[in-house]
Amino acid sequence: MLIFGMRAEEVEQARKGNVSPKDAIEQSFELKDALRAIVCGVFSPGDCNRYRDLINEIRTHDWFMVARDFDAYAEAQRKVDAIWRDEPRWAEMAINNTAGMGWFSSDRTIRQYAKDIWKVKTSPVSSPETGTG
Repeated sequence: MLIFGMRAEEVEQARKGNVSPKDAIEQSFELKDALRAIVCGVFSPGDCNRYRDLINEIRTHDWFMVARDFDAYAEAQRKVDAIWRDEPRWAEMAINNTAGMGWFSSDRTIRQYAKDIWKVKTSPVSSPETGTG
Protein backbone atom coordinates (compact mmCIF):
# COMPACT_ATOMS: atom_id res chain seq x y z
CA MET A 1 0.00 0.00 0.00
CA LEU A 2 1.27 3.43 -0.86
CA ILE A 3 0.06 6.37 1.19
CA PHE A 4 0.22 9.85 -0.25
CA GLY A 5 -1.08 13.35 0.28
CA MET A 6 -1.98 15.57 3.15
CA ARG A 7 -2.51 14.26 6.66
CA ALA A 8 -5.91 14.79 8.32
CA GLU A 9 -4.57 17.69 10.41
CA GLU A 10 -3.24 19.41 7.29
CA VAL A 11 -6.58 19.02 5.52
CA GLU A 12 -8.37 20.47 8.53
CA GLN A 13 -6.00 23.45 8.62
CA ALA A 14 -6.36 24.06 4.89
CA ARG A 15 -10.14 23.99 5.16
CA LYS A 16 -10.15 26.32 8.16
CA GLY A 17 -7.78 28.70 6.42
CA ASN A 18 -9.96 28.74 3.32
CA VAL A 19 -6.78 28.87 1.22
CA SER A 20 -7.32 29.06 -2.51
CA PRO A 21 -6.06 26.05 -4.49
CA LYS A 22 -4.70 28.48 -7.11
CA ASP A 23 -1.10 28.30 -5.78
CA ALA A 24 -1.06 24.50 -5.84
CA ILE A 25 -2.34 24.54 -9.42
CA GLU A 26 0.19 27.13 -10.55
CA GLN A 27 3.09 25.20 -8.99
CA SER A 28 2.24 21.88 -10.63
CA PHE A 29 2.95 21.44 -14.33
CA GLU A 30 1.31 17.98 -14.29
CA LEU A 31 -1.87 19.27 -12.69
CA LYS A 32 -2.11 22.27 -15.02
CA ASP A 33 -1.64 19.90 -17.95
CA ALA A 34 -4.32 17.50 -16.66
CA LEU A 35 -6.81 20.31 -16.05
CA ARG A 36 -6.09 21.74 -19.50
CA ALA A 37 -6.75 18.34 -21.09
CA ILE A 38 -10.06 18.02 -19.26
CA VAL A 39 -11.15 21.55 -20.24
CA CYS A 40 -10.17 20.95 -23.87
CA GLY A 41 -12.43 17.90 -24.06
CA VAL A 42 -9.77 15.18 -24.27
CA PHE A 43 -11.93 13.00 -21.98
CA SER A 44 -15.26 14.19 -23.34
CA PRO A 45 -15.02 14.55 -27.13
CA GLY A 46 -17.79 16.74 -28.45
CA ASP A 47 -18.71 18.06 -25.00
CA CYS A 48 -16.01 20.39 -23.63
CA ASN A 49 -18.35 21.53 -20.85
CA ARG A 50 -19.05 18.08 -19.41
CA TYR A 51 -16.58 18.55 -16.54
CA ARG A 52 -16.90 22.34 -16.18
CA ASP A 53 -18.38 22.15 -12.66
CA LEU A 54 -15.67 19.72 -11.52
CA ILE A 55 -12.89 21.95 -12.86
CA ASN A 56 -14.52 25.04 -11.32
CA GLU A 57 -14.68 23.32 -7.94
CA ILE A 58 -11.02 22.27 -8.08
CA ARG A 59 -9.91 25.77 -9.11
CA THR A 60 -12.01 27.72 -6.63
CA HIS A 61 -12.74 25.68 -3.51
CA ASP A 62 -11.26 22.15 -3.75
CA TRP A 63 -12.89 20.65 -0.66
CA PHE A 64 -11.35 17.25 -1.48
CA MET A 65 -7.82 18.72 -1.82
CA VAL A 66 -7.34 17.43 -5.36
CA ALA A 67 -5.04 20.31 -6.30
CA ARG A 68 -3.01 20.17 -3.12
CA ASP A 69 -2.54 16.40 -3.27
CA PHE A 70 -2.12 15.99 -7.01
CA ASP A 71 1.69 15.92 -7.15
CA ALA A 72 1.86 13.44 -4.26
CA TYR A 73 -0.74 11.28 -6.05
CA ALA A 74 1.22 11.43 -9.33
CA GLU A 75 4.42 10.40 -7.55
CA ALA A 76 2.65 7.51 -5.82
CA GLN A 77 1.21 6.41 -9.16
CA ARG A 78 4.71 6.33 -10.68
CA LYS A 79 5.80 4.09 -7.78
CA VAL A 80 2.79 1.80 -8.35
CA ASP A 81 3.68 1.59 -12.05
CA ALA A 82 7.24 0.54 -11.18
CA ILE A 83 6.05 -2.08 -8.67
CA TRP A 84 3.53 -3.45 -11.20
CA ARG A 85 6.35 -4.13 -13.66
CA ASP A 86 8.21 -6.15 -10.99
CA GLU A 87 5.86 -9.17 -11.04
CA PRO A 88 7.34 -11.05 -8.04
CA ARG A 89 7.25 -7.92 -5.90
CA TRP A 90 3.69 -7.08 -7.03
CA ALA A 91 2.53 -10.63 -6.23
CA GLU A 92 4.17 -10.52 -2.79
CA MET A 93 2.57 -7.15 -1.99
CA ALA A 94 -0.84 -8.31 -3.24
CA ILE A 95 -0.69 -11.49 -1.14
CA ASN A 96 0.40 -9.58 1.97
CA ASN A 97 -2.32 -7.01 1.43
CA THR A 98 -4.99 -9.68 1.04
CA ALA A 99 -3.73 -11.55 4.11
CA GLY A 100 -4.02 -8.38 6.17
CA MET A 101 -7.59 -7.58 5.13
CA GLY A 102 -9.37 -9.66 7.79
CA TRP A 103 -10.48 -6.57 9.71
CA PHE A 104 -12.36 -5.35 6.62
CA SER A 105 -15.19 -7.86 6.80
CA SER A 106 -18.84 -7.20 6.07
CA ASP A 107 -19.83 -8.86 9.37
CA ARG A 108 -17.63 -6.52 11.38
CA THR A 109 -18.83 -3.52 9.39
CA ILE A 110 -22.52 -4.32 9.91
CA ARG A 111 -21.96 -4.89 13.65
CA GLN A 112 -20.13 -1.56 13.90
CA TYR A 113 -22.85 0.29 11.91
CA ALA A 114 -25.54 -1.30 14.10
CA LYS A 115 -23.78 -0.16 17.27
CA ASP A 116 -22.36 3.24 16.27
CA ILE A 117 -24.78 4.53 13.65
CA TRP A 118 -28.10 2.76 13.95
CA LYS A 119 -27.87 2.29 17.76
CA VAL A 120 -29.41 -1.18 17.66
CA LYS A 121 -28.49 -4.30 19.60
CA THR A 122 -27.21 -7.25 17.56
CA SER A 123 -27.85 -10.92 18.21
CA PRO A 124 -26.01 -13.96 16.88
CA VAL A 125 -27.82 -16.02 14.26
CA SER A 126 -27.66 -19.81 14.28
CA SER A 127 -26.13 -21.46 11.26
CA PRO A 128 -28.00 -24.53 9.97
CA GLU A 129 -24.71 -26.19 9.02
CA THR A 130 -23.06 -25.89 12.42
CA GLY A 131 -25.91 -25.09 14.78
CA THR A 132 -23.86 -22.16 16.07
CA GLY A 133 -24.14 -18.39 15.90
